[in-house]
Amino acid sequence: DTSASALRKMTRANFVSGIGGVNTPAFRSYYSGSHTIADSTNTELHFNTEVFDVGSCYDTSNGRFTPTTAGKYFLYVKLKVQLGGGIVYVEFRKNGSAVHSNYENISSRPSGDYGFQLSTIQEANGSSDYFLINYYQGSGSGKTLYGGADSGWMGYKLIE
Repeated sequence: DTSASALRKMTRANFVSGIGGVNTPAFRSYYSGSHTIADSTNTELHFNTEVFDVGSCYDTSNGRFTPTTAGKYFLYVKLKVQLGGGIVYVEFRKNGSAVHSNYENISSRPSGDYGFQLSTIQEANGSSDYFLINYYQGSGSGKTLYGGADSGWMGYKLIE
């Protein structure tokens, strides 16, 4: 029966199958204070404070997210930096190699604070794959990377 009353009696389970799943492992981290990043140096960012870490897959000592469940992961980083011209390069690394990046030449911009955001979806094998953030700034001198709510990164498993 396809009458309106019969359709109203059907539940969501009658229409959708395969729903469910969880977005874990998942984490969010940030720097507890500001840091000076040297000029012309690739720097792995080790965000030292966890907001949450469901699955215990983020390591504050080395900045690595090592998901223990195979699948696709959404990764996001936000940085607020002090710059005086030059270039900025932010990248996600998987097992030490660049997998997604953003380069900005801000030579023509005035000195000041700038915000950068980068996101990607990457696959992990659930055992040995890990992700981290690499940052490079070429402004001629060391510059501040702000901490607290200004800079951090996060990741979570996508439901497939």
